[in-house]
Amino acid sequence: MMSKFLIPVAIAIISIIVGTVAGYATRKKIWEKKAQNAQNDADHILTEAKARVDAAKAEVNAQKQAADAIKQSAQNTKKEKILEAQEQIQDYRQKVEDELNDKRDTIARDQNRLTQREDTLDHKNSLLKEREEDLAKKDEQLEQKQTELTAKLQKADELVEQTTQKLYEVAHLDKEQAKKLVLNQLADQLVKERAEMISNSNAEVKAKADHYARKIIIDAIQSSSADTVAETTVSVVDLPNEEMKGRIIGREGRNIRSFEALTGVDLIIDDTPKVVTLSGFDAIRREIAKRAMERLIKDGRIHPARIEETVDKARKEVNDDIYEAGESALMELGIHKMNPELVKILGRLKYRTSYGQNVLGHSIEVAKLAGTMAAELGLNEKLAVRAGLLHDIGKAVDHDIEGSHVEIGVELTRKYHEPDVVVNAIAAHHGDVPKLSFIAELVVAADTISSARPGARSESLENYIRRLTDLEEIASRYDGVKQAYAIQAGREVRVMVEPDKISDDRITVLARDIRNQIEKELDYPGNIKITVIREKRAVSIAK
Repeated sequence: MMSKFLIPVAIAIISIIVGTVAGYATRKKIWEKKAQNAQNDADHILTEAKARVDAAKAEVNAQKQAADAIKQSAQNTKKEKILEAQEQIQDYRQKVEDELNDKRDTIARDQNRLTQREDTLDHKNSLLKEREEDLAKKDEQLEQKQTELTAKLQKADELVEQTTQKLYEVAHLDKEQAKKLVLNQLADQLVKERAEMISNSNAEVKAKADHYARKIIIDAIQSSSADTVAETTVSVVDLPNEEMKGRIIGREGRNIRSFEALTGVDLIIDDTPKVVTLSGFDAIRREIAKRAMERLIKDGRIHPARIEETVDKARKEVNDDIYEAGESALMELGIHKMNPELVKILGRLKYRTSYGQNVLGHSIEVAKLAGTMAAELGLNEKLAVRAGLLHDIGKAVDHDIEGSHVEIGVELTRKYHEPDVVVNAIAAHHGDVPKLSFIAELVVAADTISSARPGARSESLENYIRRLTDLEEIASRYDGVKQAYAIQAGREVRVMVEPDKISDDRITVLARDIRNQIEKELDYPGNIKITVIREKRAVSIAK
């Protein structure tokens, strides 16, 4: 019975205990679950917080990087602006320095001009002082003579009185008759004395004028002295070796024939070591030939086509040098404005001679002489220099245009609108027309001085060149003649004809006609050989 009662109790107790344990386990699980959830929530919160912190740090870093980038950009911009400003400052400084240099150069030029003007003024002042001294001396002489004349007049008055008294006493003349007689005697004496004074004054003035004129001319000659002339009709070209002579001659002489035909200059190859000689009376042709030959020797390729190309280049260079020679003459004389075509014609005078005298050098010399004398006499110096420079301009083209060099010069200067004073000076410098200004007189005087000074001219060279020019002119008259060159010092005339107009049979007749015309018109020593050349070329280019 007791056991029956204990069993349910035990069961109940066990059930309670089991329930309690089960409840506790259940609550424990619940608590653990809640703790786990709480832990998870805490971890989540911590994770989010950490993520937000990381994001905040990243944002802060990004902002810092952006700030650093902005700062770097600002620094770079600052440096660029500073460099740009420095460059602008440097450019401005350079510009200012250039302007200052230009101003300094301008000031220096002005100072030079002022110095030159001061020198000119000083020279003129010295001349004026000399003239004033001469005038003062003349005044003193005149005062002295006037004093002497006054003394003589006083003495004459005394003589008149004495003579009057004697006449009164001796001749018993009345007062009017005696007065008339004395005055007639005195008039004759005074006329004689006045005549002597006038004659002496005129002689003195003439002597001083001659002395002053000589002084002006001597000063002009001293300020524009020039070298003496040297006759030359040959140019020498050096060779690197003797083998070059054979290359210049070419196969069967074709190179030398081509060179002479293209240049009109005689090419002499003799036994002289390492040189060839170019002979010709035309200085322009000789210069072209010399430059072409030097270029061919340097290049080494010598054949007819290359010779033709080289001669064309040399001809262009010489034409450029001719223009530069004209400009140099203008710069040397201080002439700042002239028609370019007239400058080119003026430059041709560098290769023109008159009686052996270089015409460009002669023209510059005449310009300086005329300008110096004009300055001494108080005339227009620039106009005198211009007239002196252009007085022989016609000689530059008198081989190509009919007429004297005076007529050609007048026509050229009128064509290019030179002043009338310059045109008249050119027309009158050989006495063909009246001189209309003092400048024309000065040009004539300067031309005479330049031509007549010792060593200025050589008659033989002028006659020689005229003879060669006449030979070429006679040969060029005939139809079909392309070019004519007088070579070998005028002993041969080489005539190039157009093959389309003159046949092989006709060239023999042409050579005989030219020979007959030369014998008819010219006087010359020895014999002249006439060589007529007819060359037919056919050129085709394969592409």
